[in-house]
Amino acid sequence: MLTHGEECRVDRYLISIDIGTQGTKAALLDEQLQVIGTSFEASRLLGEKAGEIWQEPDEIYGSCVRTVRNLMDKTGASPSCVEAIGVDSQMAGIMGIDKEGEASTCYDSWLDTRCSSYIKLLESEAGDEILTCSGGPVTGSHAAKILWWKHQRPQQYEKTAAFVLPHGYVTGKMVGNKADKAVFDHTCLHFNNFSDNEKKQWNEGLMTHFGIESEKLPRIVSPFEIIGTTTERFAKEAGLISGIPVTAGLGDSAASTFGSGMFETGMLLDCAGTASILCSVVDAYVPDRKNKTLVMMRSPMEGLWLPLSYIAGGGLCIRWLRDQLTGEPAMSYEELEEMARRIPAGCNGLLFNPHFSGRVLPPEPGMKGAFLGLDFNHTKADMYRAVLESIACEYAIYLEILRDLFHKENFEKLNVVGGGSKSRLLNQIKADVLEIQVQTCETGETALIGSAAVAGAAVGLLKDYKGKIKSAIAGKDCYIPEPHNREIYRKKIIRHRQMLKMLSGWKEEMEICGL
Repeated sequence: MLTHGEECRVDRYLISIDIGTQGTKAALLDEQLQVIGTSFEASRLLGEKAGEIWQEPDEIYGSCVRTVRNLMDKTGASPSCVEAIGVDSQMAGIMGIDKEGEASTCYDSWLDTRCSSYIKLLESEAGDEILTCSGGPVTGSHAAKILWWKHQRPQQYEKTAAFVLPHGYVTGKMVGNKADKAVFDHTCLHFNNFSDNEKKQWNEGLMTHFGIESEKLPRIVSPFEIIGTTTERFAKEAGLISGIPVTAGLGDSAASTFGSGMFETGMLLDCAGTASILCSVVDAYVPDRKNKTLVMMRSPMEGLWLPLSYIAGGGLCIRWLRDQLTGEPAMSYEELEEMARRIPAGCNGLLFNPHFSGRVLPPEPGMKGAFLGLDFNHTKADMYRAVLESIACEYAIYLEILRDLFHKENFEKLNVVGGGSKSRLLNQIKADVLEIQVQTCETGETALIGSAAVAGAAVGLLKDYKGKIKSAIAGKDCYIPEPHNREIYRKKIIRHRQMLKMLSGWKEEMEICGL
């Protein structure tokens, strides 16, 4: 088998892998960050009881192997021309590995809510410290999940040598690293309530307080760090060659921001995917102590922060409604959108709460989704538009907090990436509700571009990665706010806030009543 560097090459490529909630996608990119080809494999979300959502680690790793092999077969590219590999993945879930680097737990998905009781424990005993140090409030992410494994699955916890992200697990297997060389990239620290995000280290005092051994959390690194090179075993499985440098990787939202050219303060990005994420760029670490709604994500670049908030499963709500209301065969999104376009702004008074799996930010894990204000005149088109408007109303809340915390920034333009950017109606609704310009990108592969750019910069292939990213993501469609909808949506935002207050604590009240 050839090893990296053995063959003289003219073309030089990068491979990036995006491990998403609904599937894994691999891409081959050239030195200009132009996508040569892609390969996709859908994933399985498993769970037998309410609140359980998890994935098999072997399936995650296998999907990476298969998509890369298929990618190389489709493109016909020579494996010896691949200069580096970058991987990104889901950020808020976590999994364990044993001393050998093999999975010791399932991947505990960010959509899984079994750790809810540990959210309350963390909040009651250390909520203020966690918010100050990690850059976000207590959520059902890494710390709460680790405590759940410790107390509810003690045998698997004891077997676990380190807790890692999916990209940490996959890249470790690619290069043959064991748990003692496991890494945790800094773009995901805001989702770990055991972190000291600003200092880029673990909060060992907090870990000791909750009985978590310090060695259970890996070394914190930059996404640009090269953690090793491909082994002969991985190379044979994936149709590559051994010796290809592999970077530490990063979170998928961080990859999307990087691949979208989020390099200047005041920029806004909407990652419209399985989750609905509003993210910005600032140059100061300012935790949202008042609202507990924004979390401070680190940029892959030193000195920049990416405060964000999101609806867990915001994009899933759109798919859910289509599947439930349109029968078999399901109507296309285009058909539903055309119907919803004829519905006036405000959906004839109908409200929708998109927090089906609990409100993550601010943390209200017991909250459930709801339609409010239904009457006999409402149609499926009203309901579909209400789902879209609810996402924009949530963004309006996030944007108001951003402007309050970071006064010097204007936040005047929203760039949209992800599958949701294909919806012209949703883009226009966001422009109208937020009262700012909305711009889509020519490419939908910003996470893959971001991961590739990190890997290319790490090996010295991309000297001017900022310029090449900006060239690769030229703007496509622009949406301007329609003035006649302004007052309608300003009132709807107020009503949306009131709805959230009404639904807050509803589940707990029902449980108190024995219902």
